[in-house]
Amino acid sequence: MNLSDSRTAGPQPIVRVSAAEAVFTAIRDAIESGELPVGHKLSAESVLAAKFAVSRSVVREALRSCAALGLTETRTGKGTFVIANRSGADLVLGQFSARSLMEARPHIEVPAAALAAQRATAEQLEQLRGIIDAMEIEDDPEMWVTLDASFHATIAAASGNGVFERVVNDIRDAMVNQSETLNLITGRQHPSDAEHRAIFTAIQGGDGTAAAQAMSAHLVAVDAALTQILGATKA
Repeated sequence: MNLSDSRTAGPQPIVRVSAAEAVFTAIRDAIESGELPVGHKLSAESVLAAKFAVSRSVVREALRSCAALGLTETRTGKGTFVIANRSGADLVLGQFSARSLMEARPHIEVPAAALAAQRATAEQLEQLRGIIDAMEIEDDPEMWVTLDASFHATIAAASGNGVFERVVNDIRDAMVNQSETLNLITGRQHPSDAEHRAIFTAIQGGDGTAAAQAMSAHLVAVDAALTQILGATKA
């Protein structure tokens, strides 16, 4: 399947795995097989969307995950280019790598969850409940990862510790990119919903120890999914 700038006749719909996963897999396979060599420019989002019979948001999600794996790079005003034919040893998440993120997050978010259990206001608890309820019925992956980041940022704010709140807000974009890629490749969305619910239940109950344990378990699961991806790239 040609994914370059040359036009091919007619749409080529892909059976949903999800749609974004199918598009991501097709582009990744084309890059790793050499069909799309290093230096090659991918077709515009609109062309890829028509080719795969999906929305442009689905294409953008797939391309962001290709970029996170270090396979492509989008240059403003120029397009998206293949920069490697094999995934890197880490995910590229803007300013931060996935490994750096996962080394730091337990030291920030675990104590923040414990403090939130003690300090969260009724308004913050209601906000957390609303975010989780929305996540559990959200079928738009792009919207889900935005809600995911809001959930973690709200816990940091509820901790009452300005340092934790500032750090989580500073890494928020990287967290969104990481969640999107992990969900797409390892299917983390629904397990994360259950983990988030457990964190909220502990915070709502005022149990700092349980909140810390639930947040730790969630971050361990995220790290395991990341290790799965990075391990596969080295195979």
